[in-house]
Amino acid sequence: MRSPSLLLSKMPKMNPQVKHIVLGVTGSIAAYKAADIVRCLKKKGCRVSVIMTRSAQEFITPLTMAILSEEKVWRSMFEDEAQERMLNHLCLAQAADVFVIAPATANVIGKVANGIADDLLTAVAMATRAPVIVAPAMNDKMWTNPRVQENCKKLQSQGVIFVGPKEGGLACGVYGPGHIADVDEIVNEIEKLTRNA
Repeated sequence: MRSPSLLLSKMPKMNPQVKHIVLGVTGSIAAYKAADIVRCLKKKGCRVSVIMTRSAQEFITPLTMAILSEEKVWRSMFEDEAQERMLNHLCLAQAADVFVIAPATANVIGKVANGIADDLLTAVAMATRAPVIVAPAMNDKMWTNPRVQENCKKLQSQGVIFVGPKEGGLACGVYGPGHIADVDEIVNEIEKLTRNA
């Protein structure tokens, strides 16, 4: 089995001054905002690797994200050669200057807060030592659920940075908290962290 450092060689060599953002996209109607995040980061000269959960692919296609990022879109721990499959998460985790989950569903927030790593995105979240940003997006009732709030507080106590959510029109037709933060706000927070990376 190859080491994670050897697997990093699969990724094209980049200028070390170029910041590498790993963006996790989860299954929310707000997944389309991830395309705008990628576009903004690319304009600012960042390299962006996208991880999509299975549910995220129901809202936006991997092809869209691949075109915008000009990179392979990562979807599974099991999509490469057999000897490399289980190291995808280590490869991405080590490569990240900043790891971002946007949009972040209640499901993924709960998994990460409780140490569950049952797919590529959550495995990268467990393995990375890069700064982590979470941009929640969900129904207002889900966002205000005490269990979700407890999971968020747990992650914040571990240094995870939350951007949003804000109040706004939600997919269920109501107005309330749970709307994903503005793209500019998310990108600005990423930029702050890359200056220190």
